Amino acid sequence: MRRLLSGTGLVVIALAATLLALLFPLWSYADRSGTPLADLNAGTVATRWGPLSAADRDFVVRVRLAGLWEGPAGRQAIERDPSATVKAAGQHLVDGHAFLDARVREVAADLGMELPDQPNAQQQGWLRRLTADTGIAYERDFANLLRAAHGKVFALVAQVRADTRNSLVRGLADDANTTVLDHIKMLEATGFVDFDALARDAATASPTGPPPPAPGATPASPVPLTPPPSDSASASFPLPPAASRPKDEASPEPASHTP
Repeated sequence: MRRLLSGTGLVVIALAATLLALLFPLWSYADRSGTPLADLNAGTVATRWGPLSAADRDFVVRVRLAGLWEGPAGRQAIERDPSATVKAAGQHLVDGHAFLDARVREVAADLGMELPDQPNAQQQGWLRRLTADTGIAYERDFANLLRAAHGKVFALVAQVRADTRNSLVRGLADDANTTVLDHIKMLEATGFVDFDALARDAATASPTGPPPPAPGATPASPVPLTPPPSDSASASFPLPPAASRPKDEASPEPASHTP
């Protein structure tokens, strides 16, 4: 009887061990549908305006990058003097990004963030394409390249505005939302936007993008964006001087960061 019990006990233990081995993977992956709070906070740093996440920092950088190529594209449209609607859209791009550039540099300085001073490779490619275009091809590319870019930024602004816990980033998102929507409307008013192509591109777009800037970097002061001399070409694609923000919209005086 002892041997039988011993044998039976071993069998039961073995079966139990097998069952646990089968159930453990299911249990260990049961919560993988969401992002653990620890992972969400891993790239977040504390500031006096609220937590600053990796997504927040990525957004601030993208606002600056948008202005680094869309402002020059707008100025080019004004100088080329094509149809009245394209020229008007160009003026809105110049004015809007001058305002946004002042805002994003102000926010970045308060948050201790470093900003780029050049468009990225893709944006520089778009500017070269517009520079090489002539006639109706220029107007179509101007409207569609910029409308596609603004559509992507518009979606990003909405997501950041909904999710951010940082009041400075939230305010920048409010300003970006107003500016980007104005630009979208002006570009669509040209009559050159291909909405079918925009829908196809959106359906096949890759969700991947550049990694957000790491927290804690020692920021360098971004170079103020100024226009080149009218008689020379510039490879740096600078913007016009940033416009002053109205006093009633000014941000509160910056204060030191929370350690």
